[in-house]
Amino acid sequence: MFDSLLLAQANVTWYMVPLAMAISLVYSASRYELPEYILQRAFRLFLQIVGFMCVAFAILWVLTYGL
Repeated sequence: MFDSLLLAQANVTWYMVPLAMAISLVYSASRYELPEYILQRAFRLFLQIVGFMCVAFAILWVLTYGL
């Protein structure tokens, strides 16, 4: 039972990748005009968003490890 619950939650987690891509692309496009600069800034912001989410996940995982 626990394994199926874990797999169901893992599928929802994959939505964060396209969501982070869309957020970074729209935010960068609203701030800059040149397509090259938009893509560079969007990629950089995407990495920052995913990095922050990974750090937050790691902190929460460590805090709940013994529970």
